[in-house]
Amino acid sequence: MKTILNLILLVAMAISAHAQDKPLEASGLMLENIKYPFPVKEINLSIQGQKLVMAYMDIQPATPNGKTVVLLHGKNFSAAYWEQTANALSKDGYRVIMPDQIGFGKSSKPTDIQYSFQLLAQNTKAILDELKVSKIYLLGHSMGGMVATRFALMYPDTVEKLILENPIGLEDWKTVVPYQSVDDWYAAELKQDYQKMKDYQLKFYYDNKWKPEYDRWLNINAGWTLNKEYPVIAKNAALTYDMIFTQPIVYEFENLKMPVLLIIGQRDRTALGKGKAPKDVQEKLGNYPVLGRETAKKIKNATLVEIDNVGHLPHIEAYDKFIGPFKEFLKK
Repeated sequence: MKTILNLILLVAMAISAHAQDKPLEASGLMLENIKYPFPVKEINLSIQGQKLVMAYMDIQPATPNGKTVVLLHGKNFSAAYWEQTANALSKDGYRVIMPDQIGFGKSSKPTDIQYSFQLLAQNTKAILDELKVSKIYLLGHSMGGMVATRFALMYPDTVEKLILENPIGLEDWKTVVPYQSVDDWYAAELKQDYQKMKDYQLKFYYDNKWKPEYDRWLNINAGWTLNKEYPVIAKNAALTYDMIFTQPIVYEFENLKMPVLLIIGQRDRTALGKGKAPKDVQEKLGNYPVLGRETAKKIKNATLVEIDNVGHLPHIEAYDKFIGPFKEFLKK
């Protein structure tokens, strides 16, 4: 019996290793060769003299409950990573809308645009206006949390409830981290590859415990580094890093009027530019257990859910611990 179990274990390990060692394929500039979990639609936008396309998914439930949830992705991801969450919400009757922000996923990648969270919020609102959706529940993860917060501040009558999942921007890095220009960010992005991206995610997202299923989301961005047009992707990444670094939302949480749910993975230590900060400062940056509690105190109507031993991506790393409190909050 022991021999059989050992054989099964060896086979499982071999399958896992094969899954991770599968050759990385180049991603198309607008992910033309990447199949999303749901049909993709587009809206045409005119921004700063440019004609751009913004992609999104719009999932209509079989039995609608009359409510719409909008899911906003993080900096290193696209809307596709909401698949499991969207399926669960749809089964409960929610309409689910998932945009790829300009500069990300299947949307346009302009290299001469001034990015702002206000712009991303306006673009998201344009999709809702196109679909004639006037009220939403809004969830933002990581950078998407900054977009969601700005959206809620700009359109408070549209957002009935706001959910922030390990949002970045809970502290103002530019007060303690040396400034990096767009050129600096761009030079660093040009050096990216699969292994560097994986090492970063291992350290900051997954506690050095990689699972083969994580490759699905990593490979999309890592595949761009094999595309001859990768400099276009790198420039967009540099521009959006500058946006994140220079446009903090931390000072405006007290202005949120709607109920807010904070879902905070307690192992997260994400902070932009942490490696360039003084050593004594690095240890204090990205302390999500502290940041989550401080942020909850700033928001008039906040609920804080702390998820122990989980990092920056609760809905990927610990889905069951994430979806329960999220769905409960929506039903209140």
